[in-house]
Amino acid sequence: MLIHSIQAAAERLNQGDLVAFPTETVFGLGADAENPQAVAKIYQIKERPSNHPVIVHLAPEADLSYWAKQIPPEAELLIKAFWPGPLTLILERAEHIPDAVSGGQKSVGLRCPSHPTAQTLLREFARQRPNGQGGVAAPSANKFGQVSPTQYQHVLAEFASEMEQGELWVLAGEDAEVGIESTIVDLSRIAEGVAATLLRPGHISRRQLAEVLGYEPRSKDENAPQVSGSLKAHYAPKTLLQWLPRSEAAITQVINTIPRAETKQVKATWAVLVFEPAHFPAHPSVDYIQMPRDAAQYAKRLYRLLRALDQQGYTRIAVQPLPEDQSWEAVNDRLQRAAAAFED
Repeated sequence: MLIHSIQAAAERLNQGDLVAFPTETVFGLGADAENPQAVAKIYQIKERPSNHPVIVHLAPEADLSYWAKQIPPEAELLIKAFWPGPLTLILERAEHIPDAVSGGQKSVGLRCPSHPTAQTLLREFARQRPNGQGGVAAPSANKFGQVSPTQYQHVLAEFASEMEQGELWVLAGEDAEVGIESTIVDLSRIAEGVAATLLRPGHISRRQLAEVLGYEPRSKDENAPQVSGSLKAHYAPKTLLQWLPRSEAAITQVINTIPRAETKQVKATWAVLVFEPAHFPAHPSVDYIQMPRDAAQYAKRLYRLLRALDQQGYTRIAVQPLPEDQSWEAVNDRLQRAAAAFED
């Protein structure tokens, strides 16, 4: 059911049911974070591995000490700089918070979204609770491993049968502005002498984190907590997706090897994402799609485009490699994982 009532959505969450709702990153599939049975419904409907943690979303006024055992100075700095916003912090989980949200780990992922609908929902959800504390566990509202939704229409299409059966309500709201999932920083090991660690790049860049922390966060290590979106293959469309070579000359060679349709009336079979279509040869089997040269704009468009291409009958999506500087780290990460889903 598609709904517009914040109060009804919060009541449903407090009853242990699922509500998808918008955030500035992507649409989330929400459940009461303190209700293990409700969280289990997320895993079931997403077909998500039970050891893959989810992120708890909090209202701006939430008491962080209710959720985390320790709040290191680094967390306070990052919260002041980036909350509300697309940043998830991994902290030591308070003992009374069920481990259902953390995949059995001692840590918990916490985030305060900036999307106005999300904030209103989180405030109303907490207001309805006896102690005034409420967190909503909410991974992206899609089947596990597939492209995250950035519009409520995406959620309606993804979970049509579940909605018919009353297993899910979708709260309408404005599109996700950022378009990719949040940056995730691990601070759960600060007391052990392990500095802030970047576990998933996002809209908030490594450089921005360094400016606040006073040092560049470490890269993920083998002892880091498992977090959302950390599997090698993830964020994948249904259509085969591959990288193109890095040079324009090599891309042209690939284009020229694609079998040509015998008549012009035959629909193109390849969608090719490039920065400058005019640099490449026209081909009857290829539709060139011009992509933004700005990393944030590319990210904002990416998931919506991949979902649209899935509906248009292409047999392949080919992507021109992206710049390798830090501003493109998050988009490169998402596309690398999407392409990995189709590797042997």
